[in-house]
Amino acid sequence: MANFETAERELEALGYRQELKRSLSLTDLVVYGLIFIGPTAPFTVYGFVYNASHGMPALVYAVGLVAMTFTALSYLTMSRAFPLSGSVYAYVARGAGPFAGFLAGWAILLDYILLPTLSYVIAATVLHVLFPVLPKIPLILGFIVAITAVNLAGLEAAVWVNRLLLLAQVAVLVAFLGFGGWALAHGVGGAHLSLAPLVQLEAISPSLIFGALSLAVLSFLGFDAVSTLAEEAKGGARAVGVATLLSLTLAAALFIGQTYLASLFVLGHPRFADGDEAATAFLVVSETIGGPRFRLAVSVGGMALGALAGAGVAQAAAARILYSMGRDGQMPRFLAHVSGARKIPDRGVLLIAAITIVTGLFFSERLEQLTSLVTFGALAGFMALHVSVILHFRAGANGGSLWRHLIAPVLGAAIIGYVLVNADPMAKLGGLIWLGLGVVVASWLRWRGRSLALRDV
Repeated sequence: MANFETAERELEALGYRQELKRSLSLTDLVVYGLIFIGPTAPFTVYGFVYNASHGMPALVYAVGLVAMTFTALSYLTMSRAFPLSGSVYAYVARGAGPFAGFLAGWAILLDYILLPTLSYVIAATVLHVLFPVLPKIPLILGFIVAITAVNLAGLEAAVWVNRLLLLAQVAVLVAFLGFGGWALAHGVGGAHLSLAPLVQLEAISPSLIFGALSLAVLSFLGFDAVSTLAEEAKGGARAVGVATLLSLTLAAALFIGQTYLASLFVLGHPRFADGDEAATAFLVVSETIGGPRFRLAVSVGGMALGALAGAGVAQAAAARILYSMGRDGQMPRFLAHVSGARKIPDRGVLLIAAITIVTGLFFSERLEQLTSLVTFGALAGFMALHVSVILHFRAGANGGSLWRHLIAPVLGAAIIGYVLVNADPMAKLGGLIWLGLGVVVASWLRWRGRSLALRDV
């Protein structure tokens, strides 16, 4: 009860009242983060990361953990300073100014709005490949309706569904590690212990690793979404910060382990052919170690269900960012509506569902373009977050410390910037167009006489 009351007082100090329901424990928050990230997230991009890293995907994910840890520390810092549900939008607005906050929120919305679409397209594609009689479009629409119904049912219902989906993914991953360990011990496919998936000194270069990381970073997206639940966490900002770091660390350890093990069954393989072979590389390894039935289990439990779990939490996170921007007047104020009984931003949930229907139809056959746009939105938001930490705590202001508020965010921003530079050119073009549209929207709001200023700024 003390934590609950403290969290409410912190919220009131920033000019807001408690509207959302505080019902999430630390375990709930960690589950939420793990579901959004997805313990089996590398399954879908393994072949692409393997190719880009010249067979060192485990090293790429290890570097990714270091890179994302700096970002997680910035989330922890700003969530404690501003325990609000708006995530990057709320933090940057207060650390770097309202206009920068609007653009940061706009950028991260590209991630959160399109990530459900990406998840639905992946799930529909997997099931369509397995069962060609099932067309993709009806599958995508059916998934949208089902996931939206879960999110509208309330946060507790969504948490229980998330736990079941997480258990399904964990079961598949445990089975993969078990089958893989047995197959490795018996030399199936010529597999043997090797450092090659972790380090090949003759092939390593910064551009190679960070170029591959621009693809692998998609697997990490989601740990940041825990911050959108700051106003629904029983433990307030402290619980959000701890859950962010825990979910990231646990997921990254699983990523490194599964990609290292998978790579031992393709040692010496130069690269997977572009297209379907690269997209299904993890499934090929799964069939090698466990046969066709295990490949089916990995496809459904690890990829399709994992994607749907990510779609649900992405929709919930996007709705809460819209809620936060709506109550500040930086989005239409009807988005700040909270349902009476369930205490959720229901209009935001429905708007994201409507947008996802349109984007799902458009991107159903454009998976690569969709992936690139999602990644750009997240990275742009992360970059803005690091800058906001530096500005908010500059020159020791607001109790700043040299390591947490200068060195760590500078290193984080440098890594994110390097990954952005090495990102796909079309992703950069699409992302810059989206940011340009955000500038137009912000300018239109000002022209209409609507201030971008926040309640306590």
